[in-house]
Amino acid sequence: MQLSEKDRALLALLSENARMPVAELARRLDLSRSTVQARLERLEDLGVIAGYQVRLSDAYQSGLIRAHVMVVIAPKALTAVTAELGAIREVTALYSVNGPYDLIAIVAAPSISELDRLIDRIGELAGVERTVSSIILSTRLSR
Repeated sequence: MQLSEKDRALLALLSENARMPVAELARRLDLSRSTVQARLERLEDLGVIAGYQVRLSDAYQSGLIRAHVMVVIAPKALTAVTAELGAIREVTALYSVNGPYDLIAIVAAPSISELDRLIDRIGELAGVERTVSSIILSTRLSR
């Protein structure tokens, strides 16, 4: 999929603030409002923009304890385990990876005790053979 420099610049602005008004996007890109609106619609139609979401503040996230939970699953259990992990509200991201683990779940809880219960819950899911967890101490870069 070929995107122009203006398309990439538009996506970068939306990454900073997905609620930025079209008029402001147009001003920053030095394009007309109707051109920006047409580009947005085209990017949505092409599936480049799949949706818009809330980005939580650093202040809020600093109150949460986050961890990476590396998960080893039983053969042929990927679909079921993925569905069960997807149903857990505290799982904020789930990645399929290569190497010694099959999945990496990013989880967030308001306290160590709740994080401990969450990790235990993940380990008890049918099809999960083993988990290894690492608490995130700080975020050095997030885009």
